[in-house]
Amino acid sequence: QVQLAESGGGLVQPGGSLRLSCATSGFILDYYAIGWFRQVPGKPREGVSCISSADGGTYYADSVKGRFTVSRDNAKKTVYLQMNSLKPEDTAVYYCAQALKCSWHRMDYWGIGTPVTVSS
Repeated sequence: QVQLAESGGGLVQPGGSLRLSCATSGFILDYYAIGWFRQVPGKPREGVSCISSADGGTYYADSVKGRFTVSRDNAKKTVYLQMNSLKPEDTAVYYCAQALKCSWHRMDYWGIGTPVTVSS
């Protein structure tokens, strides 16, 4: 049974940092890409970042380039999203998702999300 569980969200001041974790189970992480997405109520879900399986290639939305870093630890079955220089517009529920390849439009399994609020 494929499961993904996000953690690490919370309240942070503008300019601060958070590290999100996506703990996985039920599949061999080495063979799968993991994407991070976010959604604000009433708005479409947005792709934030993705890390591929084979070469560990990474992808970022323009809005987070230079501020967010995605990484993976296959031994720990966990993928991380380090978020620095956070802005109020980064406020959203953040989700991780799994697929064979990175895609902003089609991922196969999703976690339930962790909320991030950037506010003073």
